[in-house]
Amino acid sequence: MNSDIVDLRAFYASPLGQMAERSITMALSAIWPNLPGERLVGLGYALPWLERFGPAAERSFAFMPATQGAVRWPRDGASSTVLVFDEELPLVDASVDRILLVHSLEHAENPRETLKEIWRVLAPAGRAVIVVPNRRGVWARFEHTPFGTGRPFSRSQLNELLRDANFTPAAWSDALFFPPSKRRFMMRLQPMLERSGRRFWPIFSGVIVVEAQKRLYQGLPVAQRASRRVFVPVLNPQGAATG
Repeated sequence: MNSDIVDLRAFYASPLGQMAERSITMALSAIWPNLPGERLVGLGYALPWLERFGPAAERSFAFMPATQGAVRWPRDGASSTVLVFDEELPLVDASVDRILLVHSLEHAENPRETLKEIWRVLAPAGRAVIVVPNRRGVWARFEHTPFGTGRPFSRSQLNELLRDANFTPAAWSDALFFPPSKRRFMMRLQPMLERSGRRFWPIFSGVIVVEAQKRLYQGLPVAQRASRRVFVPVLNPQGAATG
């Protein structure tokens, strides 16, 4: 089951979603070197973190999968939102410096093909920063948050997937050590549980965060792929007369 754009926006506007956003921000900040002038792309639903890390970039784009839906971003100025198919990104080779995947890889039809496409569009020293639900964590077991949908990963599974796609994992982090409860007394305990979890039960985090660098010394076989998607123009109603 994929997360819908309406549900994602509603979750991150809720108190539980705002706490989740802060926890993931802490994990990202621990492995996110500040490199001004980068070209940054967020794939999936990365808007809360594009707004945080994007201002230091030369330019930022929000790529949202067609199965998820899209919203305009940023609210002011020209839109930087693009509706995409994650195996065929509308970018030329080696054109971006960093791609942030949130609510993306766990919903990919073919995660390896998605990572190979990310490898293609990343610059030679480019990095992919990936946030995925942890298979061992509590958050992957409850569907009232976006982290309970899609395919969760363990560290070893994610590591193997990245290496198969010619990436080298460079740094790891974790987030969401508190339970995904909407009860007020549990949310009041969130800061204490988050600190305790980082120290005492790190393998049970809600999400795994990894920064992976594009590997260049091992070539990838080049194969022409036919798109598995058929795109129908939005303004051409089904069954309408064409002659």
